[in-house]
Parts: sequence; C-alpha cells; structure tokens
Amino acid sequence: MKYTVLTLFPEIIDAYFANSIMARAVKRGIVAYQALNIRDFAHDRHHTCDDAPYGGGAGMLMMAEPLGLALQSLGIVNRLDAGRESGDALSPTAALPPTVALSPSAARRVLYLSPGGRPFDQALARELAGENELVLICGRYEGIDQRIIDGFVDEELSVGDYVLSSGEVAALSVIDATYRLLEEVITPGSLAEESFSGGLLEYPQYTRPEKYATIAVPELLLSGHHEHIRRWRLRKRVEKTLRVRPDLIRKGLDTGIFDREICALIEELQDKPEKAGHSEGEA
Repeated sequence: MKYTVLTLFPEIIDAYFANSIMARAVKRGIVAYQALNIRDFAHDRHHTCDDAPYGGGAGMLMMAEPLGLALQSLGIVNRLDAGRESGDALSPTAALPPTVALSPSAARRVLYLSPGGRPFDQALARELAGENELVLICGRYEGIDQRIIDGFVDEELSVGDYVLSSGEVAALSVIDATYRLLEEVITPGSLAEESFSGGLLEYPQYTRPEKYATIAVPELLLSGHHEHIRRWRLRKRVEKTLRVRPDLIRKGLDTGIFDREICALIEELQDKPEKAGHSEGEA
C-alpha cells in the first residue's frame, strides 16, 4: 500500500511515518509513502498557496493552481480539462462523470479530507485498505478551491462531525485506520474483537498489578477458564455498546450480523437494564 499525501506541512507526515509500528511497516516494505509539498508547485516569489475567496467572507482559501499542478505531477488527470479536450461543454458547475467504483487492483483513489465529506468509519477503512494507493489532499484555512474537488477528487471524507484546522490530522487518521488492517502489520487476533468488529465495541481489559488503587482485576479473568472468560468478554461488549452506542446495536439487529448468543444477551440486558455493568466475575 502506498500513501501519497499532498500537504503544506510535509514534516508532520514525515514524523508520523518515522515512528512506532508504521516505521516498522515502512522498513519491511508493507507500506510506502510520499509527502508532496504543495508549496513546491507555487511559482511566485513567496510560494503563495492561499488567497481570499471570491464573494467575500472570512478566512483564506487554498488556491487551485499549485494544488492542481501537484496532482498533475502524479499523473492524475483533471477531469474538467479532459472533458473539454474531448469536446464536452463542461463548466465548473456542470454534472461530472460519476466516480467509478474502484477495485482493489485500481491504481489509486484520490481523497480530500473535509468536514463536508462522507463519514469515515471502520467499514470504509477496510474498503480503503484494499487499494493499491491512496492520494490524500490535506486542506488548510477555509478549505480548497471547488475546481480541484470537481476535477481531481474521487471522494470527500470526514473523520467526524467537527472542524479541524489541520487536514494533516484528518489524513493521518485515515492512514492510521487503514494501514493497521494490512496483512502482517498487526497480529490478526488483535483485530478480531476490537471495537466495531462484529458490530460491537471492545470489552474492558486489565494487566498487572492485580490490584490498583484498591480496585482488583475481575476474579473471573484470573480463573484460566477460557469459555467463562469468552462469555464475560462478550457480555461486556454488549453492555458497553448498549450503553454508549445504542445506534450500533440497532444497526446490527437491522442488518442481521449478530448471532443468536449476542441477540439473547441484547434482549436480556434491554429487559433488565439494572444488570448492565454488573455481571459474573465483577470485583
């Protein structure tokens, strides 16, 4: 998997790829990356990449030309220009050709991180982890010129219902969520029961010491009885999901992804909410 990040601050991206599990994935050749500095494609004296938006309003907007040149340096074609060359009368507001659903063998997928984009979630992370290359555009200021979105971007993604000043932070969230799903990056067992796998949140976990600040590890976890531990963990997953993310429970029931054991636990805990948070093995 290759990540190509278009940014005004490549040092932020470089630092991330140089540390921890990601650094090991790069060293082993599982991941490759390129941090492309958009300022290198601004040819005025000050390498200007932003200007005031037409129509007025607060803030500055990233300019189309440097960003467009950076994308074109990667061999990415501007759909607006391609349409005009083929004789189509495309205007900036004209209907653009629909984005083709890319298969895992497709060359790359161009993403723009934006609060106005499609919500990014674990299912989409798994989908993107199947691509050969992700090209991520990091916005700054008030965002980027719409003509870049119309001409180059396959999809806008939002990492949450909030606004960040740094598109780099959003891009790194997408990178972190996808690269860890690549084969040989993380032990498969570590992914099997984490949050959002199977439609549930993760169960609570404990390590040494057995007692911390007067709170002991749940006794059942020390028993060595694998089936009892499995049932306890599953119950805890259902309890937490019901309490914190009931929308995930509704979605799982609607789509039929829960097995009979999980459905029985959901029914029991919904009928007797006072039991939530107090199950077998609790200290």
